[in-house]
Amino acid sequence: MNFASYYDPAARPDAGTGLLRGGFWPERPEGCSVESDYAGTGTTVYSTCHHYGSPSETRIGTYVGIALGQLPREHYFGPYRTFPDNGCDWAWQDQKPTGSWTSHLGVNVWEGTYGYRGMRYVPNWGGSMFEELMPDLVVPEAKWAPRSWGRNHPVFVKAQIEHGLREARYGYWGFSPSNDPHGGYREYGVDPLGMLAEGYTSDAERTSSDPGYEGCRPAQPEPASYGDGVVTPHAAFLALPYARAEALDNLARLRKNFDAYGPGGFYDSVAVRSGAVSKWYLALDQGMVMAALGNVLAGGNLHRYFGSADVEARLRPVMRLEEWAVVPPGN
Repeated sequence: MNFASYYDPAARPDAGTGLLRGGFWPERPEGCSVESDYAGTGTTVYSTCHHYGSPSETRIGTYVGIALGQLPREHYFGPYRTFPDNGCDWAWQDQKPTGSWTSHLGVNVWEGTYGYRGMRYVPNWGGSMFEELMPDLVVPEAKWAPRSWGRNHPVFVKAQIEHGLREARYGYWGFSPSNDPHGGYREYGVDPLGMLAEGYTSDAERTSSDPGYEGCRPAQPEPASYGDGVVTPHAAFLALPYARAEALDNLARLRKNFDAYGPGGFYDSVAVRSGAVSKWYLALDQGMVMAALGNVLAGGNLHRYFGSADVEARLRPVMRLEEWAVVPPGN
């Protein structure tokens, strides 16, 4: 598999690097597509019209592509940490960021952060645990990027706990895309932790917050209450390296208080106020559970399998360059 097939080197001319596209078709599809040269081979394919512009779960493709020598190191700095504070040009993002411009490997990077209940952090696209921590199952981000991801992951987990236990008062936490106990599949998250203004919400009713954007978009009143919060166990498993006691307690109470555990382990999600349970097992979510357990119980086995000496030599020097102005709670 050649990850260069997803790379558009001209996607961020302002930064001097490119971004990954969503994918491609071998033949022209209906709807929007862009003619592209497949991995520089001269073969025409039809790429999606969108790119991945935030450092969410798709950074795993960036890591693998750089590790294989298929993507340039500079691409790591292409996705926006937050969108810049540039008047009202980016006022559609969730909140006004605090940050400054810097340069890494010749790429212009706006190192911005958002704020939530006394914390500052780098958001992902929707505010879900999957986007924040799935790549960390394979790439030892806290070790290889101690001043960026190593700071961000524990704050992100604390913010999810804060929302579930104290802001929304569900009594449980762990919000991430999952099967919906009320039918279908849906993205769940904590709205302020995402760059998307509408955000992924934590309840079935889609209760959201809007802090506004000074001078561009007025703030809206904070929600008076939240509805039927939907918690997915895989989110707590992802949090094990950063809040082990809290994650184990959360999982134990989900198992005790709901019909949430079956012959294959935890079911995919629980609506904690109605008590509805999605009695499905999803390969993606069960895979994250097993990977998280493998790292915890076997001393980071997936990190060792992925992080060979040559992979570390290509990735770690790039990842360790950044220093994010992340602020944990109470500071």
